[in-house]
Amino acid sequence: MKLYSYFRSSAAYRVRIALNLKALPYETEAVHLVKNEQQLASYRALNPSQLVPTLLDQDQTFIQSLSILEYLEERYPTKALLPKDLIERAKVRAFAQSIACDIHPINNLRVLKYLQNDLAISNEQKTLWYRHWILEGFHSLEMQLQHSNGQFCFGSQPTFADCCLIPQVYNAKRFKIDLSAFPKIESIYQHCLTLPAFLNATPEQQPDWE
Repeated sequence: MKLYSYFRSSAAYRVRIALNLKALPYETEAVHLVKNEQQLASYRALNPSQLVPTLLDQDQTFIQSLSILEYLEERYPTKALLPKDLIERAKVRAFAQSIACDIHPINNLRVLKYLQNDLAISNEQKTLWYRHWILEGFHSLEMQLQHSNGQFCFGSQPTFADCCLIPQVYNAKRFKIDLSAFPKIESIYQHCLTLPAFLNATPEQQPDWE
């Protein structure tokens, strides 16, 4: 199994966590987004969207992080990252999509580069943009976590929700956003980083870390 990844990509980070939780060995192939390696013809042939991650498994190519998580869950059901209960599965998926569909797309690297390079906004304005959408999204996430035990988002085991939350919190902290208004989010983040599957997926532990 091979994962095309960029150390700082939160979408790739999600998949790294899931692979680690399922104890699936994989090889990392770095795609440096800042150097525009995703635009190389060889990579476009794998992933026409020119994004990471891309997962190669059993001669098949998979793109889009949530789709990859679903594939891994069905192909490698041990250890399960979705609850057995139908209602709880829907809640976990909704939480994960709140991050992957609502928060992340408007704050990812290509959007920030466009704002700064094409629309000529200042670095300060770019940071304000990022912080606004993080805080807007995190208020919703915190409300969805009202029944969390403070260790994981839903239940007593990690799920897709935790795979998505931890990278988004990491990015928020990288932008020095005050998360004191989100005690559940902060508690889950701190707990998950005590677990090897999460810790080994962090950007600092990746072979392309710089």
